[in-house]
Amino acid sequence: MGKDYYKVLGVARGASEDEIKKSYRKLALKYHPDKNQAPGAEEKFKQIGEAYDVLSDPKKKQIYDQYGEDGLKGGMGTPPGGNTGGMPNFGDGQNFSYNYHGDPRATFSQFFGNSNPFESFFTGGPGGMGGNMGGQQEMDIDLDEILGGFGGGNMGGQFRPQGFSQKPRKQARIQDQTIEKEVFVNLEEIATGCEKKMKISRKEYKEDGNVTHEDKVMKVNIKPGWKSGTKVTFSQEGDRIPGKIPADIAFIIRDKPHPIFTRDGANIKYTYKVPLREALCGTIVQVPTLDGKKVGINCSGEVIKPTTTKRLQGFGLPLPKEPTKKGDLIVGFDVLFPDQLSQSSKDIIYDVLS
Repeated sequence: MGKDYYKVLGVARGASEDEIKKSYRKLALKYHPDKNQAPGAEEKFKQIGEAYDVLSDPKKKQIYDQYGEDGLKGGMGTPPGGNTGGMPNFGDGQNFSYNYHGDPRATFSQFFGNSNPFESFFTGGPGGMGGNMGGQQEMDIDLDEILGGFGGGNMGGQFRPQGFSQKPRKQARIQDQTIEKEVFVNLEEIATGCEKKMKISRKEYKEDGNVTHEDKVMKVNIKPGWKSGTKVTFSQEGDRIPGKIPADIAFIIRDKPHPIFTRDGANIKYTYKVPLREALCGTIVQVPTLDGKKVGINCSGEVIKPTTTKRLQGFGLPLPKEPTKKGDLIVGFDVLFPDQLSQSSKDIIYDVLS
């Protein structure tokens, strides 16, 4: 009695082309000698290759279905109905004769695009997950069963392609919510950049129920020009709790209120209080800067109004993405009016302004 190729592949007679491909894919990966070192695995792999070589070829499959293995090998076969026949002839005057090449890796390579099962399975070859998977949209394959021998076994649930089934696993550890802390920085520190040392306290819960406390100093390096709201995150520095991933700790940069300046992006604003007389008659305004120096602005030839502004280019904060460039210092004016005037002063001002 000849070999039952359908039984070798685990499919029924009359199985579709897709069913044959699907079964071969699963079995060939499972018994490939590079993966499976069990006794008899290599022989099983050869049988699988031979079976697929026949059943995947319409001409060979037709002969096998009609005459069995003997018909393929050039002998006298007995059809399923019992009628004895000679060698099949396909109308070209030549009898068909078949001998398996004896190299199952070649069959594997033809199907997967490579004789290396790991490479072909995960790349874009004909049977690989990067390709069209032999015309199949999904594969019902147990990844642990197939890939366990390649990478040391458990894949940890980190890779689950669509259509693959996987054995139940332990529930993945959940990470605690990120802990956020604010770091207040003044404008002078933003102008030059600085390092802030932040002390944190965290707990470690032991398996035996004991709890230990640990203090740790985190160094937050603040770059010149950083905007308020910028986050610096330290991964998994939170409390240690069994079964959980420690929380991340994020430090959020905040602008500390400044006594004389306000911030507007990379620009800073300063309001100069000018007496009414100087606003009307003109003056030279001395404007402070972030580096502690003063810069004079000559306003002697103009009347300073409450809406007047002056701009000192390059005296602001560094641009976050281009620290060598700076914003501007914008000067506004608060004109100081007297609380009251004498009648004689009113008369003089009235005559002058008329």
